[in-house]
Amino acid sequence: MQQTLILLKPDAVQRRLVGEILIRFEQKGLRLAGLKLLQCSRELAEKHYAVHKGKPFYESLLSFLTSGPTVALVLEGREAVAVGRSLMGLTDGAKAPPGTIRGDFAISVQNNLVHGSDSPENAALEIALWFAPTELTKYTGVDSAWVG
Repeated sequence: MQQTLILLKPDAVQRRLVGEILIRFEQKGLRLAGLKLLQCSRELAEKHYAVHKGKPFYESLLSFLTSGPTVALVLEGREAVAVGRSLMGLTDGAKAPPGTIRGDFAISVQNNLVHGSDSPENAALEIALWFAPTELTKYTGVDSAWVG
């Protein structure tokens, strides 16, 4: 069972889109393994976006992620990383196709509502940044025979 980290960024929380976004992941068949609302610290944001350090947009990424509450999710299911990224759409909301989260709700590159892990390896690293092992729950959904 593959896991992925999904962040509903401060713009998703401020625009009251958390439920609308979460339902898309659940309706697709991914299930919750962890969920929490938190104010991201600068230290956590720096660790999360370490790959972008030194790039011109790095500081604005940190400022944005720490600007308000974020909902952190661990979702699991078959091909969870690829499924999550497909549901999110392209990074630039103006170019994301309709029917995707960003295509339906975002027009910005930075304020694009969601983050999703880009590989199973990065998912494991990101999940460890945002969640303690005791904050994750294992269970078998009653619908697992139908959704995989």
